[in-house]
Amino acid sequence: MNDLMLYSFIGLVIIYLLYAKGIILADFNFATPKEAMEMMTNEKKNIIILDVRTDAEYQTSGHIKDAILIPVQELETRLDELEKFKNHKILVYCASGNRSISASRILYKYGFNPYNMRGGIYNWKSNGYKIEK
Repeated sequence: MNDLMLYSFIGLVIIYLLYAKGIILADFNFATPKEAMEMMTNEKKNIIILDVRTDAEYQTSGHIKDAILIPVQELETRLDELEKFKNHKILVYCASGNRSISASRILYKYGFNPYNMRGGIYNWKSNGYKIEK
């Protein structure tokens, strides 16, 4: 019986990690930095960029041009700021891609069209794309 409990626990941890990384049960879209740049270039009028990091991260680490800052901890209470963009694609990013998954889940839940940028701004920068400070 102890083995069954251990394997069940391990299984639950694996399921949780897959969920947290957006690998399972993700009703929203994903974009690589390259795909994000293509969307930003080709769909300027139909895409909004949402940074869900903290204000300190936004200021000190830089951000993608024209990004709106709404920290993920405040997102659900500030959705009204995004209401006018309900018919737009919302490119969501954070530092590494974890908080943006949570934010994408929230946005999807409320009828928005989120695209989570894989790897966050770290991946964006490592692919050679510019940021603003």
